[in-house]
Amino acid sequence: MKILNLYAGIGGNRLLWDGHEITAIEYNKQIANEYKRRFPEDTVIITDAHQYLLEHLQDGWDFIWASPPCPSHSRINTDGQHPPRYPDMSLYQEIILLSSNWYKGKWVVENVIPYYRPLIPPIIDIDRHLFWCNFKVNKLKIKPEKPISAQTGTNGRFGFNLKGNSIRVDKRQVLRNLVNPEIGLYFLNRAQSIMEESNRIQLNLW
Repeated sequence: MKILNLYAGIGGNRLLWDGHEITAIEYNKQIANEYKRRFPEDTVIITDAHQYLLEHLQDGWDFIWASPPCPSHSRINTDGQHPPRYPDMSLYQEIILLSSNWYKGKWVVENVIPYYRPLIPPIIDIDRHLFWCNFKVNKLKIKPEKPISAQTGTNGRFGFNLKGNSIRVDKRQVLRNLVNPEIGLYFLNRAQSIMEESNRIQLNLW
């Protein structure tokens, strides 16, 4: 499959996506370089994922995954320790764009459970995430996560470990932003299965 992985981070959702042609979009150069180190076979582009999606929506992707920044939507905003701010509406812009007739492939948008009622109802919630997509999925049970070290932010999560890594970013936040690879694989497998079934039906019609 030809896959577009937006807001790629260091590749949590992508970890188990073997055997595909993947283009990853990440804005932070240091994080993008770490992704490239882990997945050298992928094409990595350092640019704004929101704009890239708009300009490359019709480039023949079979599957698009987007994990837009979540801090402005998170329930932590209501803990009384953070100043008020507007939720970033680019999340819903991307859902609407991917739902349009301009894109024919399968897609998934992931974000945290927000402090407000989602403006567009999600298809499903798994763990602490909401998911919007254009294909049917079932509830997925996953194992509880290991805690992330508050001191170093580098102990392993989903097989990723940033201890000793020289990237000058908040390592704990980078690990916190990872999507469980089992979830990423589940959605990709579901999308691929549905596409293959659709292709079989079309062949039978011929």
